[in-house]
Amino acid sequence: MPNFPGGYQKMHEFIEKNLHYPKECAENSIQGRVIIDFVVERSGKLTNIRVVKSVNPALDKEALRIVKLMPKWIPGKQCDKKVRVKCIIPIPFQL
Repeated sequence: MPNFPGGYQKMHEFIEKNLHYPKECAENSIQGRVIIDFVVERSGKLTNIRVVKSVNPALDKEALRIVKLMPKWIPGKQCDKKVRVKCIIPIPFQL
């Protein structure tokens, strides 16, 4: 399986550091988890990034922005060859 550089904890820290809660969602107490899927290419680049489970259009847009900001991942391997792998991650929005 592919990995975020530094592992799950570093990914969580990256999300927390870069998340900008949309003002209109904060004012209306809109919370939830946006589910994003994407493909980690053999190069580590993330492609085909999309929302799988929506909460609110503004939260969805912010979740997509964060994933697009992510650095290249460590690609997955099968039989010691780098392979493309589809991944799913949640982006939590909590006030």
